[in-house]
Amino acid sequence: MNLRSGWLTPSGQTREDTRVTQLGALTPESPVRTRSGILPGSANGQFRIAGFTVSGAAAMTATVFPGRAVVQGMDGQGAYPLALTQPVTLTFADGDAQHDRIDLVCLRVQDDAYDGTGTTAASVEVLAGTPDPSPQAPAVPATALPLYEVRVPAEAAAGTGGIDWTTALTDRRTATVALGGILPVPGGDSDAGAYPGQYRDASGVLERWDGTQWVGYARGLGGIAPSGALGKGQYTGQYRDTPARLERWDGALWRPAVPGPAFQISNDAGYTASTTFVESLLDTPGSPLSVTFTAPPSGAVLVTVGARMLTSGTSDTYGFITAVIRRDGTVVTPAHDDRSAINTSPRSTSCSTTFRVTGLTAGAVHTATLAYRSDATTVNAWFDNRFVRVDPLL
Repeated sequence: MNLRSGWLTPSGQTREDTRVTQLGALTPESPVRTRSGILPGSANGQFRIAGFTVSGAAAMTATVFPGRAVVQGMDGQGAYPLALTQPVTLTFADGDAQHDRIDLVCLRVQDDAYDGTGTTAASVEVLAGTPDPSPQAPAVPATALPLYEVRVPAEAAAGTGGIDWTTALTDRRTATVALGGILPVPGGDSDAGAYPGQYRDASGVLERWDGTQWVGYARGLGGIAPSGALGKGQYTGQYRDTPARLERWDGALWRPAVPGPAFQISNDAGYTASTTFVESLLDTPGSPLSVTFTAPPSGAVLVTVGARMLTSGTSDTYGFITAVIRRDGTVVTPAHDDRSAINTSPRSTSCSTTFRVTGLTAGAVHTATLAYRSDATTVNAWFDNRFVRVDPLL
């Protein structure tokens, strides 16, 4: 059998037994594999990963500071726990005569029983890259964990100033944590999760693995997704923040979470002598006057209409202004005197009214179009500075 036991047999427990059966399990990659990585934490709590920090020490040398890590081998090989308890100094070879190169600083485990190297040891190593006009870091060996890339300029040497440590280092450290712990990762980390319900901190954004993708934690709770986090909504009723407004996913499109107010105005005067409501006025361009709006989840809006109005030559006849509400061209709220602003004066007078419309289809696009009438066919009712405004009721 290949079933291994730790601390069961009276004698003969192997190194593999000990590594494979560790139940102080770290971040899993499979039922038997552990994610290679550095244990996070710092002495002052200010850094996500402080272990194995590399810092320039001299022209061609750098210091690797203490830390703890785990390096996973093959499934049956197990994971190797490592600890560096004292700083280590690394020396880099002089630069090429013509081209830059990129060296790789890594933690490396060599186990002769598996790799046939003749060595059984763990070390912090510098793997020299190849000089090139577009240099690349060398490949990471098996059972190794990359720490930093170091760019070594052409002709770099102790006598020429060496490596510019302010720009040469590229951090490639990754973390591993205890099973169930929140894994700190850099933004853009593409590694898949190991199980639904696993959490990670991706550069300040808490994410949960849902079995197929990393999902922002706020999304799972129904919270507001931060700006730039979502392209397509994941469920109807989800909200997201954008630089311009709060939006709600309706199942197909992002729509304003608080639609409106929608507003339209015209400063051109026109008249009608029709005693039934009409939507076009005489003697004016730009008629009819409409505004488009999306009905809120409540299906209710406030509609405000108004104009400077007069009835020419008489104070005995009324002029009326209101709005007709349509959805897909079908009237859902017709024009009516009870929903009109009214004037009965030959003098120009500013008039407006507000009325409530309910029963609209939530999320559907509607139009509100101004409608007008006179009280007598012999009297022109004039309308100037006409406007219509629609406010959602939430």
